[in-house]
Amino acid sequence: MENSNYQRMNIIISLVFLLWPLFLCAAEKEASVKKVAMVNGKIITQADVDREINIMEERFAQMGKNPNETELAEIKNDIIESLINFELLYQESQKKGIKIEENTLSEEFEKWKRQFPDENQFKKELAKLQLSEAGVKEQFRRGMAVQTFIDKTFGQKVVISEQETKAFYDSHPVYFKVPEQVHAQHILIKVNPDADATKKAEARKKIEEIQNRIKRGEDFAELAKQFSECPSSTQGGDLGYFSRGQMVAPFEKIAFSLKPGEISGVVETQFGFHLIKVLDKKPESTISYEAIKTKLSSILKQDKIQKETDRYLEDLKKSAKIEKYL
Repeated sequence: MENSNYQRMNIIISLVFLLWPLFLCAAEKEASVKKVAMVNGKIITQADVDREINIMEERFAQMGKNPNETELAEIKNDIIESLINFELLYQESQKKGIKIEENTLSEEFEKWKRQFPDENQFKKELAKLQLSEAGVKEQFRRGMAVQTFIDKTFGQKVVISEQETKAFYDSHPVYFKVPEQVHAQHILIKVNPDADATKKAEARKKIEEIQNRIKRGEDFAELAKQFSECPSSTQGGDLGYFSRGQMVAPFEKIAFSLKPGEISGVVETQFGFHLIKVLDKKPESTISYEAIKTKLSSILKQDKIQKETDRYLEDLKKSAKIEKYL
């Protein structure tokens, strides 16, 4: 139950259960692309890796993070290993004859598609991922096959007792401390920290014009959708709840100083110029056992499944033909 971070991507939970809709379909690849690895004859390309890196970078940007070269190298290595593991599990699922019904696939795909506010935003996401709709559907099929394989092979056999759940809660009190949190949205106008004075002035003028429109009564979220250059723009600039240490220092300092409903002045960070609106604040607290026990039981179960799957993958690798081209 350790806090996850980008330096150690969880093979099963992060990729199979969260990221699998985003993996590249083999039908989308071109024969001439650069190979990064080969798993029993199945190619993993540099484009596959780059796509996942871009996804991770967007997530960091939403949190105001900017990984350095060393961290990016670690992320790349983790992604390659995760793609290899995913491919091994998919191949095993096919050996076991696991098939995904078309209606089940369509239902999951439509559920994912509904997270986008409109068709235009959906198509923009496909373009960003360099995927067609058919390619995304195929990746849903692959991911669902892997998840079904894991559920049948390991998940159905793992049981977490009430005693285990309560014992974990009692022996790890620090995990259930919730630090002070802020729920905020923002508008970002990007500018490189090394940009010349003219470009910085242009960016500042743009954010100040947006600021004036807010002062005249225009909706913050709508302006974020129109003008913000952060991926959170599709959600009206909503960053959700975050605690200290998750955002860059200048952004965090202002966000935690504002009261719910207040909007900041122009805030400059390494990403550019921001306007921040605080929607809500939560003081430090402790989650009660009753409130967390169901989720905790699920987490402990996933942890056991992960360990079983990791052991299974190690056995698979002993007989698999895996080549890396780094």
